[in-house]
Amino acid sequence: MNLLRIIPALTAFAFLGISTLQAQSPAPAAVPQAADTQTASAQPSDLDAIWRYAGGWRIQTESVDSPYSKAARHTSVLRNDCWRSEGYIACRQIVDGVSKILIVFTCGRSDHYCTSYQIPSDGSPASSGTMHIEGDTWTFPWQTSDKEGKITYFRVVNVWSGPTTIDFRQEYSTDQVHWTKTSTGHEFKTTSK
Repeated sequence: MNLLRIIPALTAFAFLGISTLQAQSPAPAAVPQAADTQTASAQPSDLDAIWRYAGGWRIQTESVDSPYSKAARHTSVLRNDCWRSEGYIACRQIVDGVSKILIVFTCGRSDHYCTSYQIPSDGSPASSGTMHIEGDTWTFPWQTSDKEGKITYFRVVNVWSGPTTIDFRQEYSTDQVHWTKTSTGHEFKTTSK
């Protein structure tokens, strides 16, 4: 799961693969919060799932030419230096040996949406986004609008194919029905912490 993919400036998506992809895309827009909240007994399951991101990862990404990406292949090494306290998980992402971003996750909704807060190491403004956990499929959605008000939707989809492997894709759409891939990739865990 390159969380950085969520961050446009980092291009690392899935928490693990996310970082790589987000850097190529517009900043995520926050998704409105639901009025209901998750019960305290259910909350740990989403945070426990997110904890799987902790550790070292090797990421292989392939991008295609699109309005939001350029064709390329890239391999990177990601280390998620994570810690947990009560209802929070925080992870400092280190990409190819360079500290890039601090991501803080909170989960407390019954619909399994979590919020992430991305704090860049260069002092640029922090941003936030959401992540939907549905079993082994985790989706990071956001949207942007142009000067005429036309909305383009983006998402990074992480699919856990095993406890230490993630297949991911980044896509965009103008109708949320037809999605066009901008990149795909694979991440595999190299260390637990």
